[in-house]
Amino acid sequence: MNKFALTVENLTKIYSNSKTKKPNKALNQLNFEVRQGEVFGLLGPNGAGKTTFLSILGGTVVKTSGKVNVWGFDLDQNPRQVKASVGIVPQEVNLDAFFSPKNLLELQAGLYGVSKKDRITDLILKMVALEDKANAYSRSLSGGMKRRLLIAKAMVHQPPILILDEPTAGVDVELRNNLWENVKALNKEGVTIILTTHYLIEAQEMCDRIAIINKGNLVALDTTEKLLERIKTKKINFKVKNIDLNKDLLMDNINFQIISKNSILVTYEKNSLDFGEIINFLNKNGIKIEDISTEDGDLEDVFVQLTKH
Repeated sequence: MNKFALTVENLTKIYSNSKTKKPNKALNQLNFEVRQGEVFGLLGPNGAGKTTFLSILGGTVVKTSGKVNVWGFDLDQNPRQVKASVGIVPQEVNLDAFFSPKNLLELQAGLYGVSKKDRITDLILKMVALEDKANAYSRSLSGGMKRRLLIAKAMVHQPPILILDEPTAGVDVELRNNLWENVKALNKEGVTIILTTHYLIEAQEMCDRIAIINKGNLVALDTTEKLLERIKTKKINFKVKNIDLNKDLLMDNINFQIISKNSILVTYEKNSLDFGEIINFLNKNGIKIEDISTEDGDLEDVFVQLTKH
């Protein structure tokens, strides 16, 4: 079995603009792989090309050029096998209000051609913690339950790859955490997860590797840890005792910002100097330090740096 769940080579999609007659490259020579069993983040600002890419995988948009291989199947040569290998959880909640979760899953399985003896409806409902609501109307489900039901619908044909498109948009914190617990459980069972989200802290906590695209171009692809290492700036908050708001603090390669008479924010490049030098400098200037808190850059800083958004 191929060690990659998904391989994308020189993937390009060009839309023609009916007004200007100029071609619009939604995707431009994308190249990346998703490894089997990982949680892979696909990030980018609005209009970056994420939706176009997912639509190509889902078979609703035809690529202009390039190759896509899903679980060993070529998109051009084996489109049905590709579709069977992927379960897509849409951003919008699109459930029939008068069907029960069990009926919806049975219907979805029939649409995928899954025979009755091969259906695992009850198991899927249990996996997403909806077994107690199996026969309730979908309209009676809470927002979090509806999101989990969307995941269940995407799993009826037992695809090895699950794609989550903004799965927690508009979901409160408790339901979001509950949803991620379900996703982690699926991943532990061997399901490869591809995630798009605008909540960058989610991607930072969930993803093994992350690709960032901007204007159809791949601008970063690395492990989450290594992407975070790209942030050079370190921030330190000093709680101090009654500093003069007009005091000048000058030190090479350091930015001092006096926030209040009891607070100083210091920013500097991580590898430019030793932290102790800042402490010594403040002590020499007669500033009494009462507390120190530090913070490193997060994925949002990387995202802004790479996309200029």
